[in-house]
Amino acid sequence: MEAPLGDDVFGDDPTVNRLQEMAAQMLGFEAALLAPSGTQTNLIAMMTHCQRGDEAIVGQQWHTYRWEAGGMAVLGSIQPQPLEHQPDGTIALEDVEAAIKPDDPHFAKTRLVVMENTTGGKVLPLAYMRAVRDLATRHSLRTHIDGARLFNAAVAQAELEGTDPVQQARAICQGYDSLSLCLSKGLGAPIGSLLLGSADFIRQARRVRKMLGGGMRQAGLIAAAGMHALQNHVHRMAEDHAHARLLSEGLADIAAMHPKLAGKVSVHPAQTNIVFCDIEGGVADELQQHLAAHGVKVTSGYFRVKERAMKRMRWVTHLNVGRADVEHALRAVAAF
Repeated sequence: MEAPLGDDVFGDDPTVNRLQEMAAQMLGFEAALLAPSGTQTNLIAMMTHCQRGDEAIVGQQWHTYRWEAGGMAVLGSIQPQPLEHQPDGTIALEDVEAAIKPDDPHFAKTRLVVMENTTGGKVLPLAYMRAVRDLATRHSLRTHIDGARLFNAAVAQAELEGTDPVQQARAICQGYDSLSLCLSKGLGAPIGSLLLGSADFIRQARRVRKMLGGGMRQAGLIAAAGMHALQNHVHRMAEDHAHARLLSEGLADIAAMHPKLAGKVSVHPAQTNIVFCDIEGGVADELQQHLAAHGVKVTSGYFRVKERAMKRMRWVTHLNVGRADVEHALRAVAAF
């Protein structure tokens, strides 16, 4: 509330400028741009990289393709080329290369390769991120990372390798043309995302942001919270990951205790702060109602496996969820 304010549409809100400079320096980019949401920073990136009729290679489950209301096509006239994922969340390099269109007027012009890290809570290996970057460079394609949960990936990798999470985050982004970073997920700020790239890219992106209605006036109120998050909430994400592992292991233990649930419940191990649990449809609906009655809110969606309807529940830990909350959720599941 005490942040000095200006008008960010004119580029003279000092707190926004400090946030953008801080993030760019932290992650190894020349410049950054604040926008209201990660959906918008992704769309700004794609509309800055691509022209009408260009194509972006994406994953079937990437947020940019599946969960952003088709914005790249509807608003950007950009053709998405979605590719299937491997079990570890990656897209096979040979599939990416095979999807690149020849320079022929019959085809959309392949312009951009989009990555997402983490994806569904899974960390894409650093060697893989570099291999994708190198492939794109060989084909003169631009690259974008949807890094809404970039620091979750960085914290998880840093824990395994004994390195610093911020250095790890810089390594993930190295050589990529742009990055979308959410301030309001694991970082815990109330509002906002950042788009990072070269100074020239961000100058062009600022025009697209205005076109999409993302220019805000006294946005320093938002930026100050974003600065606090970057300064204080990166290393503490390790707590969220520990809570997710506790939840995942607890759910698996509860399922294993009940023979009647054999084949009806599958709990995915947690790599970062997201836990998925696949449950037979009828059981899942009853469980979700039971959890809601006990103050535990989870999202879910149906899919089919061998003609059976299954429901995938998605549990997310964050800085407002402590160990006691995880234990409460496990007791509620055990009671059910």
